[in-house]
Amino acid sequence: MVAAALADPLDPLGPDERTLLRLATAGSVDDGKSTLIGRLLFDSKQTFIDQMEAIERTSRTRGEDDVNLAYLTDGLRSERDQGITIDVAYRYFSTPRRKFILADTPGHVQYTRNMVTGASTADAALLLVDARRGVLEQTRRHAYLSNLLGIRHFVLCVNKMDLVGWDRSIFDSITEELTRFAGRMGVYDVRAIPISAKHGDWVVEASERMPWYPGPPLLELLETLEASEPPQHHASRLPVQYIIRPLRDEYHDYRGYAGTMASGVLRVGDRVKVMPAGAETTVVGIDAFDQPIVEATPPMAVTVRLADQLDVRRGSMIVSAEHPPIAATSIDAHICWMSERVPLRERDRLVVKHTTQSTRALVQEIGARLDVNTLDYDLTASQLSLNEIGRVRLRLMAPVAVDPYDESRETGAFILIDEATSATVGAGMITSGG
Repeated sequence: MVAAALADPLDPLGPDERTLLRLATAGSVDDGKSTLIGRLLFDSKQTFIDQMEAIERTSRTRGEDDVNLAYLTDGLRSERDQGITIDVAYRYFSTPRRKFILADTPGHVQYTRNMVTGASTADAALLLVDARRGVLEQTRRHAYLSNLLGIRHFVLCVNKMDLVGWDRSIFDSITEELTRFAGRMGVYDVRAIPISAKHGDWVVEASERMPWYPGPPLLELLETLEASEPPQHHASRLPVQYIIRPLRDEYHDYRGYAGTMASGVLRVGDRVKVMPAGAETTVVGIDAFDQPIVEATPPMAVTVRLADQLDVRRGSMIVSAEHPPIAATSIDAHICWMSERVPLRERDRLVVKHTTQSTRALVQEIGARLDVNTLDYDLTASQLSLNEIGRVRLRLMAPVAVDPYDESRETGAFILIDEATSATVGAGMITSGG
């Protein structure tokens, strides 16, 4: 009875059976990403009355003739003052056919690191282009980063078509340029839609103002777009965050290893390895909250009990014995450098944070630097500056259990931290380890 009462009457499948699609906006500054998300939410009836009243007041206060739907996602005062997105804003909504998580990410070059954060878990990129300006360098940078982060579906929204007289030739030219660029990266699923986010043309409903467009509206397309495989389809990985040893006497024999499931399915009775050492044992129990369970899947937070007393600590990883990760002392990776203060150079020393493990690392080699306009690599590069992307080899001071990023986002990614300031200065996607 309770489940029936909570079910969505508009959802014939039930709320738990609809697939989830994670989306990230991408593109240059002022292409209309926040406005598009606001339009999606407004026209699909996902906004509350008090929200609309608030943004109507803000629009009037700022002297705008129309309601600025970008304010639904640009929540920071500094964002509204500057008219740009700074932080990543997440919006959750659903239709009778699907559930969505949308990440509104910044287009400004200065906040590329925020865009990386928003796109790192996305299934598809909503790549916006201002029809008046066409494909810009930042558009290409975001497209390349989206591809590097594992996104294989691009939805190209050629926005502000109202400002170019709904000209089909402009739409076709931009579509051809971006599709060709994506193809050079190995991305062949590019769906292009001409839209006006401000006026709502081809966002949720069809528009009579561009009858030459033969496809569905954006929302309908997103409802049918293929999502990525869930993490449980990969080999089991549990990064250990904390060792549980209760103080009460009746639990003096209890020893558990707590963490959040990164991928795969972990069951009682499974043979597992504790990485990076590689010692093998059996799972004898899994606890969630205060009760035992028989299996754990992402993103459950669980405590695992093992048959043997092994050396397990924070940063260890409990993994499938049949399909273990690599215990790497060096890694090759694509790095997006995010520090405004100093470039990344060979022989630099940094901290690598990978899942729950942190270790010091030496930049052994900068193999190449990417030109985002041509997709060519400069093999003579010796450093990476702010927002530049390159191939880098790191030597680790302690072994780390890793997977290639194209096999697992969860255990194939890491961040670089400046030891002196504790600032995050880079994001890495592992290509290989050894």
